[in-house]
Amino acid sequence: MEVDDDETMKPKNKAEADHPKPIVVILVGAPGSGKSTFCNHVMRLSTRPWLRVCQDTIGDGKAGTKAQCLTISCTSLKDGKSILIDRCNLDKEQRADFVKLKESYQVDVHAIVLDLPAKLCISRSVKRTGHEGNLQGGKAAAVVNRMLQKKELPKLNEGFTRITFCQNENDVQEAINTYATLSSSDVLPSGIFGEKKTDTKVQLGIMKFLKRVDAPSKVTSDKTIRELSIEPTKENHHVNEGKEQSGTCPLDGVPTLAFPSISTADFQFNIEKASDIIVETVEEFVNKIGNGRLVLVDISHGSKILNLVKSKAAIKNIDPAKFFTFVGDITKLCSGGGLHCNVIANAANWRLKPGGGGVNAAIFDAAGPDLDIATKKRAGSLAPGNAITVPLPSRSPLFSNQGVTHVIHVLGPNMNPKRPNCLKDDYNVGCKVLHEAYSSLFENFASIVKTLDKSSDEFSNCDQKVSREDGVSFNEKNKKFKGLYEVGASNKLCSVDGKQNAGNSGKTGGSLIKDWGSWAQALYKIAMQPEKHKNEVIEVSDDVVVLNDIYPKAQKHLLVVARVEGLDRLADVSQDHLPVLRIMHDVGAKWVQTFLKENQSLTFRLGYHSAPSMRQLHLHVISQDFDSKHLKNKKHWNSFNSPFFRDSVDVIQEISEEGRPTLNEDEKFMSMELRCNRCRSAHPNIPRLKSHLLICKSPFPANLLQNGRLLQYAPNEDDTNY
Repeated sequence: MEVDDDETMKPKNKAEADHPKPIVVILVGAPGSGKSTFCNHVMRLSTRPWLRVCQDTIGDGKAGTKAQCLTISCTSLKDGKSILIDRCNLDKEQRADFVKLKESYQVDVHAIVLDLPAKLCISRSVKRTGHEGNLQGGKAAAVVNRMLQKKELPKLNEGFTRITFCQNENDVQEAINTYATLSSSDVLPSGIFGEKKTDTKVQLGIMKFLKRVDAPSKVTSDKTIRELSIEPTKENHHVNEGKEQSGTCPLDGVPTLAFPSISTADFQFNIEKASDIIVETVEEFVNKIGNGRLVLVDISHGSKILNLVKSKAAIKNIDPAKFFTFVGDITKLCSGGGLHCNVIANAANWRLKPGGGGVNAAIFDAAGPDLDIATKKRAGSLAPGNAITVPLPSRSPLFSNQGVTHVIHVLGPNMNPKRPNCLKDDYNVGCKVLHEAYSSLFENFASIVKTLDKSSDEFSNCDQKVSREDGVSFNEKNKKFKGLYEVGASNKLCSVDGKQNAGNSGKTGGSLIKDWGSWAQALYKIAMQPEKHKNEVIEVSDDVVVLNDIYPKAQKHLLVVARVEGLDRLADVSQDHLPVLRIMHDVGAKWVQTFLKENQSLTFRLGYHSAPSMRQLHLHVISQDFDSKHLKNKKHWNSFNSPFFRDSVDVIQEISEEGRPTLNEDEKFMSMELRCNRCRSAHPNIPRLKSHLLICKSPFPANLLQNGRLLQYAPNEDDTNY
């Protein structure tokens, strides 16, 4: 959720500062979603001049018209005030006239979408008293239902500069914080922030908990509509084709280094000199980091170093898509600011130890003991002007919660007499050391980028690209894979269509160990000896082990691995294996239940790849959002969204009735065009498809809405049978 985005930008010149540009913020939400509360909090806390434009009170405290709202909006913009449009604005037509203010007054127009559960909005509306528009009590429920039937979520192509989606109270509070701390001269970055994955049926609680998502009969559908007065809305699937703006969340798969200002806090290095060195070194390296990005981070919107660096980088004409500044907590850039950074820099101490204060303490605390352990394996100390890369184990909270795969420790010069190795204001030496520190930092990052690019080309088709035999470790022996996790003794490539590990297929079994490369034995080794892989396994029984997919293709992606010798893949399965298949399915369903308690908006499929790239039969438990930086190419998508992926319920049924499962191993499935897993619209590439997935709320196709192939949340039910 992008809310407190650090990439708040200051005016470019004095004239702009003297006459700050106002903004128009259009609230979008049903009655009871909290629009007025949002406005009141922002106006109470903000130093920027705001005016709330509310149609319920526009006529001298009484309800008025849209035209009156537009008139006072125009007047306020002329006076330099920013405005909050407090109306429901639930469809494009209702928003259009306010969006046109963008052109008339040369202002940015933002949308804050309070897309909270309908049940919550109804409950609030019914219970409230003294409402400005007198929408309260029993009549409120019918009004909310009727309005939600016409809900049309805003899109950038309507003319919005920025859209923020809020789906829960935390999202709303973060959005309030963003706008409440926005000074008169601040400008927020453009783009879409927040995720839009809530399913209408899940919101309204009309499905039983962990219910199979079956295609509704006409009777059921009509009954639902009569009782709830809500129908699924039709979505316009047009994808915005504009370029990503500086400061927005990087596209999935773009390597990004977030780094703090080195030595200017505890080590008291002169900020003016430090800003020169940052810009100088960035300019030197910005074209050496491939498709990577550099982001200077500070915790405060009033940061002097950010403002200095930003202005100096602009003078140097440094590409803002390759380098920009960001305000936020470096340990929470993804969850707290929507900025996905796979690498972060730590302003370390020479002992490379946790504690102290500032960034060092924060990063070690956020990463947990795993970072300290991993660091000690790499080095015991660090000299000023140097940096060292430490891959994070996947179990580290920074990895699992923020997507940080590497921490680069870097040590700059010290000008603080209370700290070791003080240079006593010798800035000739200090500037040289600081330049060396940033150079070493960026060189380490460039090495990671090169390795990721190379590994993406060579290993992008694997289910699991890493060996789990020794857990997650840094490969110092094989320079080819420096910066990655170890991939085992063999460098043999894998292929999702099974060609590299071709053995018996179709409806005959008998995979041979020799068919699998060394790296592809990882799941087998975990299944046979889980006690040696305690850090990888999250559940173990006599029949299965469960572990997270280390390169998940969705928000939630687990593997349930069979502990049966000789059961290498789906081709080996016979009726004798039905008990273990049912156990695998039940274990997967249990984990789905756990995930849905955390996030009720998710939908899951359980299934197998017809021709897996790793040995040992494993069931994929995967959410259908496919929101992951690891989903990068057509084979990744089609391996889960074509006949190549066999649903667990179908496999069990086929084996029960025919003795063998059907395998769809043909390579043609991997080269199929990219189609949305909901509306089946076609898309030319993965970025376009991902953009579409964020806004698509169409029902799943009929073939998935049958036989319990999909699992969703529904409250107040204990029935978890399948």
